[in-house]
Amino acid sequence: MGLLDRVNQPADLLRLSPAELATLAEEIRQTILKTVAANQGHLSSNLGVVELTMAMHIVFESPRDRILWDVGHQCYTHKLLTGRRDGFPTLRKTGGLSGFPKPAESPHDWFHTGHAGTALSSALGLAVARDLKGETGQVIAVVGDGSFPNGMSMEAANQIGHLKPDMIVVLNDNEMAISKAVGAMSQYLTRIITSTRYGRFRDRVRTYLERYRRVGPAVSQLIKRLEADVTSIWGPGVLFEELGFRYLGPFDGNDIALMAEVFRQARFLKGPTLIHAVTKKGHGFAPAEADPITYYSPAGFDVVTGALAPKKAKLPSWSDAFTDALIRLAGEDPRIVAVTAAMLEGTMLKKFQERFPGRIHDVGIAEEHAVGFAGGLAAGGLRPVVAIYSTFMQRAYDQVMHDVCLQNLPVVLAMDRGGLVGEDGPTHHGVFDFAFLRHLPNLVVMAPSDENELVNMLATALSLNHPSSIRFPRGQILGVPVDPFPKPLPVGKGRLLREGNDVALIAIGTQVSVALAVADRLAAERGIRASVVDARFVKPLDEELIVSLAGRCGRIVTMEEHVRMGGFGSAVLELLAVRNIRVPVHVLALPDAFVEQGHPGILRERYCLAPGPAFEAVARFLGVRGAAAGA
Repeated sequence: MGLLDRVNQPADLLRLSPAELATLAEEIRQTILKTVAANQGHLSSNLGVVELTMAMHIVFESPRDRILWDVGHQCYTHKLLTGRRDGFPTLRKTGGLSGFPKPAESPHDWFHTGHAGTALSSALGLAVARDLKGETGQVIAVVGDGSFPNGMSMEAANQIGHLKPDMIVVLNDNEMAISKAVGAMSQYLTRIITSTRYGRFRDRVRTYLERYRRVGPAVSQLIKRLEADVTSIWGPGVLFEELGFRYLGPFDGNDIALMAEVFRQARFLKGPTLIHAVTKKGHGFAPAEADPITYYSPAGFDVVTGALAPKKAKLPSWSDAFTDALIRLAGEDPRIVAVTAAMLEGTMLKKFQERFPGRIHDVGIAEEHAVGFAGGLAAGGLRPVVAIYSTFMQRAYDQVMHDVCLQNLPVVLAMDRGGLVGEDGPTHHGVFDFAFLRHLPNLVVMAPSDENELVNMLATALSLNHPSSIRFPRGQILGVPVDPFPKPLPVGKGRLLREGNDVALIAIGTQVSVALAVADRLAAERGIRASVVDARFVKPLDEELIVSLAGRCGRIVTMEEHVRMGGFGSAVLELLAVRNIRVPVHVLALPDAFVEQGHPGILRERYCLAPGPAFEAVARFLGVRGAAAGA
């Protein structure tokens, strides 16, 4: 039995000697390596915070002391120490442990997180609620260096500096994000941890001032103020001090004993305290230390050598197809520029950066700024393409409305990971974008059914003089031939792929291939002839095509990998209502609920978005003539 088997709750750490704690850290690290190698997940970030997490749980009494994890993708050690060791092999599996903090799993988790920049606001709220209720306990927010410059983090820091509650912010400085950290804050933190000049200067000043400590109370006070002033001018944490925090650090975040002592001292300090902990990304696993980006979330690897699992021959991803098309179009139009928010690798824009280094901007984890910045680029005569995951575009909703659509600027929103994305779960599924975009004036909303449609939709978007959005899924492309020269599509016109008079299957995006499969089975097994439409556009709809199909077929099924409320099916129902057309309509879409984690294939089967279950759902609908709209 290993030491980890003896740790069921954080209090069990208090019974271990320093040597045993070091052994436990290695056992935790090996457990994380084996689990991520099998299940995939976030590796480098979790290896870097093993000791830091242990130190927090040695000192703080969770859940009485509330520990919040910003983003939450570094919480694996926390899960292992808080009673979830036995369930850890199910990490990120369907029905298993979440890869992020999740209150439904444990009272040690306070928020179900997955987006960066939220912890400071939530922690401040908990601290204020604690004080108003007269409760005790510390509030600790663990925030990465990539998340701290996020707009929401800075807004929270501003109020923390004003209210000055008792709380601790642990700045986990490891330069670890999906892409390399960028921006002035990143450069500032780098200067803090690499500069030795301040330390030498401070020591010299203190040595000099010590000579005059006994010259009398008045002069002594003057000297103390002088020392404080010198520190405030030259000190490494001056920015945080000016924001209202007491700054402590930088410290070696991978030293358990040191960090435990720092936390012991900090827990009794009044007001907001920021502890700057420098951790090594991928710590303890040489391959991840050498290449933390590759091992950020590896698909599979050898836990001894770090050798990555050989890649199976497969088609390129949708992200590849998007970037390749963007590169081709940018070669013809010098106005085209790309903008992303800490997702150069995830969106495959690294290739664009290599080809056009002066025409791409990674703004860091700042989606709101990315879209607002793109509005300025467009107003200045450029053609910006903003590549952000669908789930993160939600964060920039106001900027899409106010700074792009209201101004009617030709900004292209390229939303990767549209639809179900799998094991990251409800914080990452991109299933709300149709609903929060289609009601905005001036905006064209598109979703391709294959990679050739994606290429031509990108050409369409860049040809428009007003805003547009393109939403495409995660995973491999379909392998259809791609037009050598991308051409704009007629806006608001769908494609009639199959003709039939018994029912109209009107699908958008990835569900078009499902609709074709359903139509084949309906014809083969039920003798039902279905029309199949690739709608292409969520807004504007191809009204005449939909109206004509309603009249000819008398029954409609809409199909989308999106929530039912406010989505594509809702748009079709609105159109029919306005035209006073009464035909049975069945909306195949996701329910009004947050979809759990799981393999996308399993989830599509569960929610009738795969060919087999979709066929059964359509057959049931057709067997009940006159079914209520939207049933």
